[in-house]
Amino acid sequence: MANPKKRKTHSKSRMGRAHLALKKIGLIKCSKCGEMKKPHTACQFCGTYKDREIIKPKSKKTNKK
Repeated sequence: MANPKKRKTHSKSRMGRAHLALKKIGLIKCSKCGEMKKPHTACQFCGTYKDREIIKPKSKKTNKK
């Protein structure tokens, strides 16, 4: 099997990783509650997807005194 003749330099290896950076996630507003959410997913706040209730929304916990 062929082996590289020289070791790749630090700068060349970093240049090769230039396309591996994380991309920003595009967010959209929920049509029902207006909170920001990922596209094509159910809203975590109101539980709707395409204007239908799919999941039960998470309720906020209250502090008992």
